[in-house]
Amino acid sequence: MSAIRQARATLDDLYRTPEKAELIGGRIVRFMATGHRPNRVAGRIYRSLDDYADTAHRGLAYTDNIGFAIPELPSGRESFSPDASYYDGPLPANPMRFIEGPPTFAAEVRSENDYDATAAAEMADKRADYFAAGTQVVWDVDPLAECIHVYSASDPNRPTTYRRGQTAEAEPAVPGWRVTVDWVFS
Repeated sequence: MSAIRQARATLDDLYRTPEKAELIGGRIVRFMATGHRPNRVAGRIYRSLDDYADTAHRGLAYTDNIGFAIPELPSGRESFSPDASYYDGPLPANPMRFIEGPPTFAAEVRSENDYDATAAAEMADKRADYFAAGTQVVWDVDPLAECIHVYSASDPNRPTTYRRGQTAEAEPAVPGWRVTVDWVFS
């Protein structure tokens, strides 16, 4: 008996997916909706990035669900959809399409089910993919511990952790941008 092989999904298939998803290994990987706190935290990060981009007249901030299309990585990943992001590069000729290339900066905010060993490994793999694609800085934002782990492409295995009472940054991806941890988690 032969196995039925499912057709490899493409970016065009991803465009037609009605919920948040990414293209990994030729499969559409869907994500659950997030809860109140993670969404509010991601919204605050976006809001601060957007204010920065407007003031600096440089780059653009994006909310959850933007698509970044990338050439297929060894992991099979072909897209990202971070919780909040900043991009400082060429825009698509068709503004209704995904951005071609990785985000300059990506923030991944943990949801309720992102706290076990499996989730930690998946987050580490995704960070590695971000860096392989060319992202400069990735935040792993923890709403329960109220801290921000900042990973940079120049030293991807040694994050700097910012807690309440401190000010987080995303150098060199977002030059001069700062946000207080207290405000992010308020």
